[in-house]
Amino acid sequence: MGTRNQFADIILVVVGVVLIRWAVSLNPYSGADVPPMYGDYEAQRHWMEITTNLPIEQWYMNSTDNDLLYWGLDYPPITAYHSWLCGKVADYINPDWVALKSSRGYESSQHKLFMRYTVLVVDLLLYIPATLAFFLWTLKDQTDGEKLVCAAVALLYPGLALIDHGHFQYNNASLGFALWAIVALATGHDLLGSIGFVLALNYKQMELYHAMPFFCYLLGRCFYSKDENGFLKLIKIGVTVIITFALCWLPFLSDIDLLVQVVHRLFPFDRGLFEDKVSNIWCSLEVLFKIRRILSQQSLVQLSLATTVGCLLPSSVELLLRPNVQKFKLALVNSSLIFFLFSYQVHEKSILIAALPVCLILHQYSFGCTWFLLVSTFSMLPLLIKDGLILPYAALCLLFYLAVNVSQSEWFTSKPNPSPHIVIQLLFWASMCGATLLSAASVTMTPPARYPDLFPVLVSVYSCGHFVLFLIWFHYLQFTTPWSSEVKVQQRKFEAHTGVKKSKGKKKSHKVE
Repeated sequence: MGTRNQFADIILVVVGVVLIRWAVSLNPYSGADVPPMYGDYEAQRHWMEITTNLPIEQWYMNSTDNDLLYWGLDYPPITAYHSWLCGKVADYINPDWVALKSSRGYESSQHKLFMRYTVLVVDLLLYIPATLAFFLWTLKDQTDGEKLVCAAVALLYPGLALIDHGHFQYNNASLGFALWAIVALATGHDLLGSIGFVLALNYKQMELYHAMPFFCYLLGRCFYSKDENGFLKLIKIGVTVIITFALCWLPFLSDIDLLVQVVHRLFPFDRGLFEDKVSNIWCSLEVLFKIRRILSQQSLVQLSLATTVGCLLPSSVELLLRPNVQKFKLALVNSSLIFFLFSYQVHEKSILIAALPVCLILHQYSFGCTWFLLVSTFSMLPLLIKDGLILPYAALCLLFYLAVNVSQSEWFTSKPNPSPHIVIQLLFWASMCGATLLSAASVTMTPPARYPDLFPVLVSVYSCGHFVLFLIWFHYLQFTTPWSSEVKVQQRKFEAHTGVKKSKGKKKSHKVE
């Protein structure tokens, strides 16, 4: 594919993805016309209001001007800085949008347009370029056209579009930073990858779901490094991480009480084990055992910590001892899915964190990953129904399924994934039929008065069962993936595409570099 034609194809993909996201944004958003708290749309607007009108040392502090019970800021500093930037633009366009106190619950067509644009800008500046970079710079043994098709399909994942552009959030920001970090590591640029992940973590603390694979992969790379001293490499990574963290938190480091308050806001244990009907182990067990009544909050924190760490160890240790990029991607899936299933204070939208690395291996395991991504979207059904997003939910899931299948046809790839066994195909269709029936019942049927949450609970348990089985499968993939060199090959591809060269060491690289 020529450079000019490739650029035109990239533009075509970006335009198509943007149009789909914009179509989703025409639907209702979280908490529209539902006072007094409204929803996540109002939370994001309120953070713009607070950061625009109050000094930085008051952003996380409770006061008469900043009632923390009304959508108090509870995300890390980069989210606050982003809110401040958007708030300044909003204040320039129409000060009423972010007027202190009087703007609570502000809703207008012009403001909705502005808010939707802010999410789209993050997509265009961060998430979409990172996705294109990953597939164009890191994939092997595929033509540029095939790589672009893979990127387009990954960008059609319905869950992220529905939550960010429908429900309304900025998950594309933290996921975009994380994806750039993955691109950097996959192309042999460990320091840049470290910076990228620190930025992701300081945008949303839920990026802790990805932290263990990043730590183990980088540490393993230091163990096996032969182009430079491994200990020196570890020191450089550590210093880079500390400096990046310090810069992100700089305005809050001068006052220890302020620093403690910010950290407290980021980890509010008093909110409980889970929120709403999330598709994880604890919510599913609650159907049989009222675990939140049986155990104290401290015991629940300890239980969730022990199970999360215990389940993380096999995947993490294996990655530490046998680090390569493919195992790293699979470990990201396993780590984030374990956090989603077992950790404390999980939201239904956190499944998007596990969906990101699954999108990155979609081209390799198209059948299983498509299945997972469809179920991950289905698991958020109660939220999507609440927000009035059932129509785009159905349309995007169908579009995504068709796009994956077309991408695996001989028109778009010379190496399609092999078809799974007929039994697996039958299980997939049975799974999809179950999800479809539950979706239809949730929309059309009234639950018994005795069980008002019947359908959300069924969706939760049904999805959780799938996720446990997927977790076993992804572990199998990680542990059976060969331990071979990838970084040097990916680095050469990166340099060929960008012209950016990395300095070479004096010694030849070890095979697991």
